[in-house]
Amino acid sequence: MNAFKRDKKEEEDGGGNPFQNLEKTTVLQEARTFNDTPVNPRKCAHILTKILYLLNQGEQLGTMEATEAFFAMTKLFQSRDVVLRRLVYLGIKELSSLAEDVIIVTSSLTKDMTGKEDLYRAAAIRALCTITDSGMIAAIERYMKQAIVDRSPAVSSAALVSSLHLTNVSGDVARRWANEAQEALNSNNVMVQYHALGVLYQARKADKHAVIKLVAKLMRTSPKSPYAACMLIRMACKLLDEVDKGEELLGFIESCLRHKSEMVVYEAAHALINLGRSCTKEIAPAISVLQLFCGSQKPALRFAAVRTLNKVAMSHPTAVTACNLDLENLITDSNRSIATLAITTLLKTGAESSVDRLMKQIATFVSEISDEFKVVVVQAIRALCQKFPRKHTVLMNFLSAMLRDEGGLEYKAAIADTIIAVMEVNAEAKEAGLAHLCEFIEDCEHNSLAVRILHLLGQEGPTSKQPSRYIRFIYNRVILESASVRAAAVTALARFAAACPPLLPNVLVLLSRCQLDSDDEVRDRAAYYCAILQEQNEPTILPLVQPPLLSVPSLERALRNYMQTSMDEPFDISQIPPAQTVEEPAQVELHTTVKQQSRLTREESFMEKLSQIPHLANIIRDSSLLKSSPVSELTESETEYNVKCIKHTFTEFLILQFDCVNTLSDQLLEDVRVAVEAPEGYTIVSEVPCPRLPYNELGTTYTVLKYPEDIYATVATIPTTLRFVARDCDPATGVPDADQGYNDEYMLEDLEVTLADQIRGIGNRGLDFGAAWEAAAAGGFTKLEETFALGSSVNSLEGAIQSLTGFLGLDAVERTNRVQSGAATHNLLLNGIFRGGKEVLARARLAISDSQVTMQLTVLCQDADVAELIISSVG
Repeated sequence: MNAFKRDKKEEEDGGGNPFQNLEKTTVLQEARTFNDTPVNPRKCAHILTKILYLLNQGEQLGTMEATEAFFAMTKLFQSRDVVLRRLVYLGIKELSSLAEDVIIVTSSLTKDMTGKEDLYRAAAIRALCTITDSGMIAAIERYMKQAIVDRSPAVSSAALVSSLHLTNVSGDVARRWANEAQEALNSNNVMVQYHALGVLYQARKADKHAVIKLVAKLMRTSPKSPYAACMLIRMACKLLDEVDKGEELLGFIESCLRHKSEMVVYEAAHALINLGRSCTKEIAPAISVLQLFCGSQKPALRFAAVRTLNKVAMSHPTAVTACNLDLENLITDSNRSIATLAITTLLKTGAESSVDRLMKQIATFVSEISDEFKVVVVQAIRALCQKFPRKHTVLMNFLSAMLRDEGGLEYKAAIADTIIAVMEVNAEAKEAGLAHLCEFIEDCEHNSLAVRILHLLGQEGPTSKQPSRYIRFIYNRVILESASVRAAAVTALARFAAACPPLLPNVLVLLSRCQLDSDDEVRDRAAYYCAILQEQNEPTILPLVQPPLLSVPSLERALRNYMQTSMDEPFDISQIPPAQTVEEPAQVELHTTVKQQSRLTREESFMEKLSQIPHLANIIRDSSLLKSSPVSELTESETEYNVKCIKHTFTEFLILQFDCVNTLSDQLLEDVRVAVEAPEGYTIVSEVPCPRLPYNELGTTYTVLKYPEDIYATVATIPTTLRFVARDCDPATGVPDADQGYNDEYMLEDLEVTLADQIRGIGNRGLDFGAAWEAAAAGGFTKLEETFALGSSVNSLEGAIQSLTGFLGLDAVERTNRVQSGAATHNLLLNGIFRGGKEVLARARLAISDSQVTMQLTVLCQDADVAELIISSVG
């Protein structure tokens, strides 16, 4: 042990990183010193430390280099120096995956792990298990079993942890050594008990009943180790989702709230809060515990408590209200992370009257916290704006002040997203929001954000009370900014001119100046918009200035297919789906919502996949995919076979994609297909079975149906059955026991073909709905109107909008899917395309009285049968 001692003076010598400028070649040449006799422990330890440093810094060693270094390092086993020996063990672990013939040190490591020096034994076990393959396990099994039950906690823990790592080499290691792990579970050492429980769970996790038995036994004896108790809580939580009667398990978790260890108490509270079926009553004890932790002297406990309460406040804000006083005390906490989480939790749970006070408190320290926690504050303010719309003035003023502070792109984008979101749900906030964004782009240093705001100004500015006030802000960008921002500003100016005729002469002067710009893109846009705007043809100006964004891959594919035809009929661009954006799920803790352009839409991805299947490629060659439905579950999640269906709608065909998973490890399925009973009018065109479906692997089978001529028969229910050839096999290897299998089938849920499967919403796409409605009515479209009283399950205008758009498959336009707070009536505008390129326009007038929603639905369609189908389906 004297080798570990260092003089104080030695620790103070030098500065910085002594290994900063190491070169791999030089270090490997120095490693030849390992071959010297006698061994110089101090020098060799220094060189070996350099090698380990390089490896941990990501330096790549070739196989030959690693092998030479490894064999030189084996010569160091003749030294008895403790520090050097422990470094050798680390070197073996690092080089074992790179060098060849590492098995040569097996005997030396086996000797050390069975020796009398405990300091060597644990490290030798860990090193030995890194070089052990499936063929060597039998040779070391006896030593490992002895080590698991060794009197030394360090040796026992090392053996148990190594056993878990060896399950990657041989899956049955934990099961074969379970008896020894059971004995180690009775150890008085907290880490040994924890690691032993991990091995026992690994050994039994495939057998649910064995896990239940293990958990039930430990619940009665209660492990002494707090780490083991935490693992037991997690095991109990997992079983709660898998067993029918979980009252005993739930009672055990609640009893852990009174454990003497704070670690276990927090784990139990965290588990209760994160249960999928949690209600306010179930989480009340956990909330009480977290409330106590908020007053702890330990910063880690305070942080854990307030972070968990912050998460709970999103789903159960009323349950957290009782902690508001404790959370207010944390606003002044010296740890700014705790203070930030406390204030954002209060923003989610506080009353409307406390908003002003909370905003003042945030302002005192918001400049001192990092950008990631500022994003958390912004997201809390966003939720508060939706909860208290009347407070939008105070909240947006605070956000505009944050915009003027220093910060990165993610932080500024989060603020801009929040202001835009508030404008979308609250019409009263539109003018103030646009004013704040205009001020921001005066000093915005992020081009992508400036372009996005200019695009928003072009959309919303023309419909504001004073459109002319925004022209100055936009034209300043043409003068001062980069090429991409100047191009966006030119487009925004053109939209003002198209939508506001009084501004047209002045904007034309500005656009004519832009034709002298140094950038090609800016000049081309300015020339294009000037040419269109000077025609003075008002009904057609706006769609040309603000054209719909089409999906480029779909357009390319459709044009290629069109060129392969006789081209007698004009190309129908209405069949092309719109370009879609993917909204990433909001990361509640630290990240903001970011919208980004997706490379391929969902339909395009499926179209590419379907085109690669020979049996389907010929059928869909001359057609484009209108829509792919959401996933339909045809089985329960815990059944022997899991089957999901996605419906792909083409003009004349419906392709049913069945994704199947075999959850039985002792069966291999072959010739798997889903048999469907075609409803009246439908015709089965083709089937593509899945030839082989091993355990826990995804297999796909397809069925192609032709739509009936009678359009009213297209909405139908299809019975389905999973049919296959089953072969019994070895669960461990997956190899079938017999040459031949037996035919079997499994009943599935019925599949519904709905109206929404045949209609694709097309959203705004540059559409002036009023002009399109008048043009359709004058152009001979069939018009049908009916009044409905919606069912008791729909008791709000928002619910009616969501239900109607989901049922019809149409998209809301002009943001009519947003309802004004407290409104009793609402006009919902919808549009879409029925398969075959038949355009559909609909207007729904909604009214609510005493939680009863009534709807007057008017449908315009160029096909009378489609209009009748929509009206009759709603009825």
